[in-house]
Amino acid sequence: MRRLGSELRKLRENAGYTIEQVAEHLECSPSRVSRIETGKAQPPKQREIRDLLDLFGATDARTRDTLLQLAKEAAQPGWYSEFQDVFPPRFGSYIGLESEAAELRHFDNQLVHGLLQTPEYAREVLQTTLPGEAPKTIDRLLELRLARQQILGRATPTFALWVILDENVFRRPIGDAAVMRGQVSRLLDAIETPNITVQVLPFDKGGHVGLDGPFSLLGFPEPTDPDVVYVESQAGNAYLEQPHQVSRMNTKFNLLVAAALDPRETGAFLRGIEKETR
Repeated sequence: MRRLGSELRKLRENAGYTIEQVAEHLECSPSRVSRIETGKAQPPKQREIRDLLDLFGATDARTRDTLLQLAKEAAQPGWYSEFQDVFPPRFGSYIGLESEAAELRHFDNQLVHGLLQTPEYAREVLQTTLPGEAPKTIDRLLELRLARQQILGRATPTFALWVILDENVFRRPIGDAAVMRGQVSRLLDAIETPNITVQVLPFDKGGHVGLDGPFSLLGFPEPTDPDVVYVESQAGNAYLEQPHQVSRMNTKFNLLVAAALDPRETGAFLRGIEKETR
């Protein structure tokens, strides 16, 4: 859906139409047109796509066929739709982006990223952060979290994960020693995987640009499909897509990469933590 919206936006801009003019043509609100272009609305119907292509003067058969096929694919429910009953607000949008991404770069100063969590660690996190939630819901959320991890073994398009974790992630135990030991062991396995990079940012590095909290950068297979920054908070999830916003977060991530232990040093650090949990 996001690629479809991006292509429609480019056609609109090249044709010289405003969002308001397109909304009038489709007899809908400008906000809906904006959401279509950013991939956050329900996919347009095939008739609407044809109307837009006619409006924009897109007569090339290949272009029309490609966009109509993208609209058809966007209308198909994603694999994660079966978990809609337990989605946190707006999290379905994130899972859709994650599923389409070719790479994910993430910094966290609280928890191991969900794509690298063991089942035991993930269950502890869910039970702790969702107090009073029904066990059945916790089970469903755990199932969803583990299903997301299948992306790490995806062959086409390949998926690359780069995670930087503050030392704080390992100094606050989640569950008992066995849970933490299993989680650290999982990370040690991950650093041996070609498409996964893990770095630890130790306390002795002092202050750093990630002190204001976790964030993710998602990149996509199509070169024309711009990166998205995802920031999760108690006040709601934010998706930053403006070029200056993405550039600023890219700079932050690169500074964190430079400050963190390299993968070899990270392996030594994690083995030390593993010994401490015995």
